[in-house]
Amino acid sequence: MTLLLPRSEPATPTDPNLTDWFAREVQPHEPKLRAWLHASFPSLSDVDDLVQESYARLLRARQGGRIENAKAYLFATARNAALTLLRRHQIISLESVERTEALSVLEDRPGVAESLDREQELRLLAQAMETLPARCRHVLVLQKIQQLSYREIAERLGITESTVNAQLAKGVLRLRDFMRARREQGGR
Repeated sequence: MTLLLPRSEPATPTDPNLTDWFAREVQPHEPKLRAWLHASFPSLSDVDDLVQESYARLLRARQGGRIENAKAYLFATARNAALTLLRRHQIISLESVERTEALSVLEDRPGVAESLDREQELRLLAQAMETLPARCRHVLVLQKIQQLSYREIAERLGITESTVNAQLAKGVLRLRDFMRARREQGGR
C-alpha cells in the first residue's frame, strides 16, 4: 500500500517530499514532545510507542491534507494517544480484577482458542512485515524487537536519526493498514 500526498502523488519511504517535510516540520519537535509526554503522563512507561503512534496518526492526517501546523497537530495527537492508552489501561485493570475474582480455574495459561488466535496474529504480523520495504522492515526489527535506540539504529545503518523516525512511523502506519485490511477481509 502506498501513502498518498494531498495531490495524489505516491509517498514511498524514499519520497523526498514526505521525508523532507517530516524532517523539517515534525522531527525538530521530538525532544520537547518526549519531555512533555514524560512530564504529563508519568504513569505511561513506553513513550517510544506513543511517539510512534503520534507519527503514524500525523502521517495519516498528512495524507488527507489536513495539517496546517505540524507541531500543534503532533502534540494534540500525542495527548489523545496517551489519553486513549490511559483509558485502555484503566479498563483492562478493572476487567482483570473482576475476571480474577470470578475465576474458579487454577491454571493460568491461555486456552487452545487463545493460543490459536495468538498464532494467527503472529502469522499475520509476519506477512505484514514482509510487505514492508527492506530498510523500513530492518529499522522496525532493530527498534521494536532488538530495542536499539534511534541513535544506535542510525549508526548501524548509516542513516540519520530523523530517517530512523520517518521509517518507523511509515512502517507502523503500513503495518496497521495491512492488519486492519486483513481483519476486515476475515470478518466478511
